[in-house]
Amino acid sequence: MSLTHLLPGSLGFGTAPMGNMFRAIPEDEAQATLQAAWDQGIRYYDTAPFYGAGLAEIRLGQMLSQQPRDSFVLSTKVGRVIHDEVEDPATRDLGEKGGLFEHGRPNKMTGDYSADATKRSIEDSLKRLNTDRLDIVWVHDIAQDFHGDRWLAQFETARTGAFRVLDDLRDQGVIKAWGLGVNRVEPVELTLALDEPRPDGFLLAGRYTLLDHRQALQRLLPAAQEQGVDMVVGGPYSSGVLAGGTHFEYQETPAHILETVRRIRELAERHGVSVKAAALQFVLAHPATAAAIPGATRPSRIAEDLGALREEIPAGFWHDLRETGLLDQAAPLPAGA
Repeated sequence: MSLTHLLPGSLGFGTAPMGNMFRAIPEDEAQATLQAAWDQGIRYYDTAPFYGAGLAEIRLGQMLSQQPRDSFVLSTKVGRVIHDEVEDPATRDLGEKGGLFEHGRPNKMTGDYSADATKRSIEDSLKRLNTDRLDIVWVHDIAQDFHGDRWLAQFETARTGAFRVLDDLRDQGVIKAWGLGVNRVEPVELTLALDEPRPDGFLLAGRYTLLDHRQALQRLLPAAQEQGVDMVVGGPYSSGVLAGGTHFEYQETPAHILETVRRIRELAERHGVSVKAAALQFVLAHPATAAAIPGATRPSRIAEDLGALREEIPAGFWHDLRETGLLDQAAPLPAGA
């Protein structure tokens, strides 16, 4: 199924922060944030077992279980199994993302893209989410940033395991769509080149943003459009640095990125534009984009995101971004630009 037809609107909610990413979020604050998203009309929610070792799924399930199941679209991910045994979250091997969820639950996590692990992961997610079904399932983090030189071997396990399970579940009508949820373009390009199984879309985090979009524009997005495969954009604010935060790629922002953000902000101020609005509207302008799913940890951020979606941005801003080399010439611009 086309994700554009499946998803209820262009703005969803990404729940990685609900897994205590970067900081321990009080339970009442987490629930107030999720409730604010619902109250203000957000109807697509994305989560994953990885987010706080199941914490984000549990928190999201508490809120969504109070709503009619047919009134929202829900996606989660496979590729990691959460166990009852505990471990020190700070010592987990997360590739380039070390310590990302050190404030989450201490449950042991193991990476496994096999068929059996995929089925178990889905069953466990349904329990944590307190729901009877999932709409979309993404194969999570099957890329270099988490697996290094082993990523192609992991990909092959997923191709013969998770991919086929999800293909069958979609064909049976158990789920509506499946794809990859990754922070790199290479696994998606590889998947699109396969004869089978066939994904419906992909969740690409951080690789199609104002700060980093050139590589995705070269091969990935043209191939996706040609095959009718849609993109959900994760991390439209580049881990927060485009929304006034201090993180880029889930780490403290390096100096050269801060300089690029400064140049973007300077142009935005000149045109009376908020950087957050520019970041969000840019990713949604690509015809392959079905939705963007920024995360939040405070209720007020939901209204900010919705405001950024509606903000009027003059065409001159986009043209100045291109003229200064901050925006690739091939990047589609919002309507009217």
